[in-house]
Amino acid sequence: MTVYDPEALARQTAQQIALLNEHLTVAPSEQAARILGQVLDPHEGVLGSLTALVATGSRFAQDRASAGLLPPEVWLALGRAANELNDIALDLDDHAEDIHRLTQQQQTTTVPPAPSALVARRHR
Repeated sequence: MTVYDPEALARQTAQQIALLNEHLTVAPSEQAARILGQVLDPHEGVLGSLTALVATGSRFAQDRASAGLLPPEVWLALGRAANELNDIALDLDDHAEDIHRLTQQQQTTTVPPAPSALVARRHR
């Protein structure tokens, strides 16, 4: 049985995410799309795992707030964060196929795709 130091694990996880970010900034388009697809995967990706971690932290804070050991605002803030992350994951899941399609494109495309207007529309 392997014993982990959870604080060291949290530091290592943050370091790994920073390293992944560095790779993403220089990755070719297809590889960047594959990285994003894995990060955004709602079941096994980083975003889903982070959402679950924040939700667990919210339950921890709720227990401590109920015992008077933490201000209730801490619990509420963590709960809001978990809900927002979940909403963001749902919004991004709507676009998973678009990201996946980038992993399938050939780099030798003769006609560049037409740029689209960058207009943000939120729908939930």
